[in-house]
Amino acid sequence: MKHLVFLLLLSSVCFFTLSEVVDNNFRKCKEFFLNTAPPDFTPPAGVSVKPICQCVWDNNDQKRYLYATLYSTTWKIPVYSAYVFGSATVGRCDVWYIEPQLDEVPEPCMGPRGYSRGIGTNQALNSDYENSGYDKGHLYPVLHTYDHLSMLATSTLTNAAPQDSDFNQKAWLDHERAVITDLQSCVGAAYVVTGVVPDMQAPKLNNRVYVSKYYWRATCCLKNNQYTGKGYIGPDNNNQVQELTIQELQDKLSVFYQIHIFSNCK
Repeated sequence: MKHLVFLLLLSSVCFFTLSEVVDNNFRKCKEFFLNTAPPDFTPPAGVSVKPICQCVWDNNDQKRYLYATLYSTTWKIPVYSAYVFGSATVGRCDVWYIEPQLDEVPEPCMGPRGYSRGIGTNQALNSDYENSGYDKGHLYPVLHTYDHLSMLATSTLTNAAPQDSDFNQKAWLDHERAVITDLQSCVGAAYVVTGVVPDMQAPKLNNRVYVSKYYWRATCCLKNNQYTGKGYIGPDNNNQVQELTIQELQDKLSVFYQIHIFSNCK
């Protein structure tokens, strides 16, 4: 019943989103990974991460899982978000949420802000982005969602990192549109993992939140009777997105952290 009250309060704007901080193997949302296998990620020394199953309460007060995120409470940005590709047919609702559970506040649902002391200890807040000159760059973008609930669920700060506005609104947006064209030819589900490399040299937002040095994306789906993948990373020296093989992408990322993104995807 309490979830229904929350929904009614926001019915004229957007739904509240619930995101569960879960065990390390994403037990409740493995369906968003190819072969139900999350990427094999080794955090750099001193970097803490939390797996999150991102979900929303629907009109029937039922919980729906929509994607998965590995979030760094040290960097206060996500390492990656993983989702099953869809082609959006809905508009965008830009209410940005936070995760009270990351700061050990016993609230089951995510909200647009926190009132308890300590909110923001382990995560970015809207106030960190104010007058920063950076966009809140989605990892799971609205363009790749498949319904109203999945669209709403993307607007959480655990699914965003500070991104150069020119790159976000031009080259990266063009790339997201090109991925739609590419994945529409897949047979069955297309799996996507989108991540961030933090810039260790750039000033942090509000002396707290690491900005992005690179955004990257890996896709995998069935084509010509085999699982085929592509990798992408940007910005390059020309402020564009570079297309790579999955192995080439992992090799580039190995300079910053160790990650094996997909199993059985060429």
